[in-house]
Amino acid sequence: MKQTDLMSILDAPIISEKTTLAGEKNRQVVFRVKKTATKNQIKRAVEFLFKVQVESVNVLNVQGKVKRFGRFLGTRSDWKKAYVKLKPGSEIDFSAA
Repeated sequence: MKQTDLMSILDAPIISEKTTLAGEKNRQVVFRVKKTATKNQIKRAVEFLFKVQVESVNVLNVQGKVKRFGRFLGTRSDWKKAYVKLKPGSEIDFSAA
């Protein structure tokens, strides 16, 4: 894959209570990624962008919620979440940016 393709795979880091706990406990970082991204592409993108070593990647497909907009029913978009486990000694610090 080209470098520009790798840069577009990761949409944003997900920072919440649950992901912070996963980071402290299991050395995991959570990202929102493209729906078409594979585990191997996510691994290469994280290693390229953050210069860290990735141990494993777990992927979760999140279904969009059904919401009411006035008298109409609508659905939010589906999206994909990636739990990236880093090797010992590797760390990504989002608070420094």
